[in-house]
Amino acid sequence: MTSIYDVLRRPVVTEKSNYQLNQLNQYTFEVSNDATKAMVKEAIETIFDVDVKRVNMMKTPAKRSVRARSRRLMVRKAGIKKAIVTLAEGNSIEIFEGVQ
Repeated sequence: MTSIYDVLRRPVVTEKSNYQLNQLNQYTFEVSNDATKAMVKEAIETIFDVDVKRVNMMKTPAKRSVRARSRRLMVRKAGIKKAIVTLAEGNSIEIFEGVQ
């Protein structure tokens, strides 16, 4: 990691992340595979100027399939690492505000 801008890759916008945003004040980001909770917290606080209360991390497995003729495993979609960031009361990130 060279900078805090390499930690965050993109925001994850799904139905579940939209619910978490509106009800629980949680934001979901795809992060780099070698990012830690401390790195994500520092990046969010620096880039968006908010107070982070908690960071939860998870790795999603790769989507695999089996080829019919050779019976070999084939990776169709690589796994990613996600961070769910809980912000303190009264804080919000402007990127997600249009996604009500």
